[in-house]
Parts: sequence; structure tokens; C-alpha cells
Amino acid sequence: MRRLFHAAFAYMLVGVASGLFYREFTKINGFPEGEATQLGLVHTHLLVLGFVVLLIVLLLEKAFTLSESRLFAWFFWLYNAGLVLTSAMLVWHGSLTVLGQESSKMIAGIAGVGHMLLTAGMVLLFLALRKRIFVAKTAAPEDAALARA
Repeated sequence: MRRLFHAAFAYMLVGVASGLFYREFTKINGFPEGEATQLGLVHTHLLVLGFVVLLIVLLLEKAFTLSESRLFAWFFWLYNAGLVLTSAMLVWHGSLTVLGQESSKMIAGIAGVGHMLLTAGMVLLFLALRKRIFVAKTAAPEDAALARA
């Protein structure tokens, strides 16, 4: 649970900092305001996919002890690797756009791998959640019977 809390907090800090970086980097380089760059997406990706999603997972962990599932550790590391990889490619591609340089297909390919890791992590989260919910459901009638005895 502590790991989830610290990861969510780190994503919140990096997400807010990325918004500041976007604003200042585009201003310093004279990038036209309102013109599209992937740098503007880093802020929301980190805040929503990192901070908000991990806070929700923290609540699910508190309610269902997801970490008791073997799949949970796989979720945590795959999801975080995917988010870091995806965000790094957004920063790289966005910075190249602001600097007026050509991007490569390699960046899109690496970002695609990041998205695949995010997807695999989410699937593992749902599998772990399903397992814990059904364990909690089947254990509840036994607990109620013991309480009556």
C-alpha cells in the first residue's frame, strides 16, 4: 500500500512539473501559443494515468487487499513501466516539435510499446481485482455463519 501511495505522489509531482515545463519550454523557444505539440499531453497523462488511477487502485487495495494476488505486483511494475515509457516519448516528441526538428518512427514505436505495457498492466489489475472480489464474496457467507454461532 505504501508503494502505491508513494508512486501516486511522485506522479502528482512530476505531472505538475511537466505542465510547468511545457509552458516555460514553449515560451523560451518562441513556440506559437495554441499550436499542437505532444508536450501538452504529458501533464494530463501523468496526472490522470499516474496520480488519479493509482489513487483509485490504492482505494481498491484498501478494500480488497489486491496485493495478496500474485498478479498485483506484475500489474504495478508493467503499468508503471508503460506510463514512464509513454510519457518519456511524449516529452521527446513534443520537445522535437517545439525545437522544429523532425521526429522519427522509432519514437512512435517506443510509445506504442509503452501503451501495450499500460494495457497489459490494466488487464492484470482487472484479473487481480476479479480474483479478490470473488474471494471476498465467497468468504462473506462463512464469516456471517461464524458470527451467528
